[in-house]
Amino acid sequence: MLTYPDIDPVALALGPLKIHWYGLMYLIGFGVFWALGRYRARRPDSGWTAPMVDDLLFYGVIGVIVGGRLGYMLFYGFDQILANPLNLLKVWQGGMSFHGGLIGVLITMTLFGKRRGLGFFQVTDFIAPLVPLGLLAGRIGNFINGELWGRATEAAWGVRLPCPRFPEQCRDLPLGTEWSLALHPSQLYEAALEGLVLFLVLWIYSRRPRPTMAVSGLFLLGYGLFRGLVELVRVPDSHIGYLAFNWLTMGQLLSLPMILAGILLLSLAYRRPVTA
Repeated sequence: MLTYPDIDPVALALGPLKIHWYGLMYLIGFGVFWALGRYRARRPDSGWTAPMVDDLLFYGVIGVIVGGRLGYMLFYGFDQILANPLNLLKVWQGGMSFHGGLIGVLITMTLFGKRRGLGFFQVTDFIAPLVPLGLLAGRIGNFINGELWGRATEAAWGVRLPCPRFPEQCRDLPLGTEWSLALHPSQLYEAALEGLVLFLVLWIYSRRPRPTMAVSGLFLLGYGLFRGLVELVRVPDSHIGYLAFNWLTMGQLLSLPMILAGILLLSLAYRRPVTA
């Protein structure tokens, strides 16, 4: 079994100013998005320029942060809004929804495309391979924050948590227990699948000309499948629990439309000619 390293969520404290690892991971994700986007824009046939990628990043940051936070609070934490509307602003505490961020990005990409005279799927096909490494960084942030743990496991890679920091994971254990049962590090599973594996698949797939909508469709299908699989071992938010059958989670429910949309886009894409 592995032992949780108990990393301080605060990376740097300068008096009252605290810089959290979770926020730094978002900065890393945006930086990787920008660097990969500029690299792709240098291709002669890309149709993109470095200034366009700079502009794209600005729209993307707004979509991710606003959509991700609103999505989380609406899907998973509506009771927190009712208790204190200012909870919407406490991004540094974690609580960002990928599905909400996706909706936010789709809205801002629509605005970006109209401004630049680009079709919606021209934009989304370009950005799809740039996103997964940002997701990887975000899941590492979840791990450092000590959130989104999986179920108990006897696997050799299960992670034991120090009970003083994680009382929720130790509440059913005898009083005075120092360590929790070993848990699936579901954040790291998602980092590997939604992050690294999905990035490699999309990056390699998009290196050759593909029909419009195909790269976007593969992203939606891949993310939806990977997220749905990990949700089988991930413990749902305690205030929501399982939605049905003692295994269906909110994450799976929100991922199902992505899977269906991905299949639909891929089917439609390959009825069209390949883009140059």
